[in-house]
Amino acid sequence: MLGVERRDLIHRLLLEKGSAKVSELAKLYGIGEETIRRDLAKMAGEGLIEKIYGGACIPDSMHRVLPVDTRKIMNISAKKKIASICKGSVNEGNTVFLDGSTTAWQIAKALCDLSDLIVISNSTEVADIFAKSSDIKFIGVGGTMRKRTKTFVGHSTVATIEAYHADIAFICCDGADRVTGITDANEQEAEIRKAMLRQSQVHVLAIDGSKFDRTSFSNIGYWDDFHQVITDVRPNASWLEFFRNRSIRCLYEG
Repeated sequence: MLGVERRDLIHRLLLEKGSAKVSELAKLYGIGEETIRRDLAKMAGEGLIEKIYGGACIPDSMHRVLPVDTRKIMNISAKKKIASICKGSVNEGNTVFLDGSTTAWQIAKALCDLSDLIVISNSTEVADIFAKSSDIKFIGVGGTMRKRTKTFVGHSTVATIEAYHADIAFICCDGADRVTGITDANEQEAEIRKAMLRQSQVHVLAIDGSKFDRTSFSNIGYWDDFHQVITDVRPNASWLEFFRNRSIRCLYEG
């Protein structure tokens, strides 16, 4: 395998998993660890990854500028786990808000197995999922398109959301902190999520484990705004106690 081909495979793996150890990569590709270290050094020099002790990762800052088609394959296993649990929180006949995140895209795929739902979203990626479903009514929320994320944002998007009422809103974010609350990297996307919270009865934060103890740019809400947290892995004891003290139900695989 040529070095350029191997580095492309390593990059794809890191986009999907978030991080990997040198020893893991060496075993996977059947080459020495020193070769892997040289690959990672070259990739870091090109700004594709960030080297960390014993391996490499995709830095948080990069997540915010990657196009949606790339972000869709990042942490895909975690997103699928979250989507499967979210599906169990939805009853047939419900009206559901889905935001423009790539996690919401996975939730949409999971919900396609249900029927007699109304789904409302500002995401063209979510719209594409439900375009193939005859049993679910989809309402697309228009506005000004963010081409990188394939979502609609702006005053008209918020105004349209405020014309509807939903049973449940699945809200995703870039960061969740016990003090600063729930935050997103983009102010316009945060405003969409706030509107969905205002117009729904049950508020669910759908978040993978990497987002805990992080704060991003724009506030979405605080912990008393949410009834449930759905994540891919068991949070640590301090987070679980935090949720119990606030009567927030936390669901995770296992």
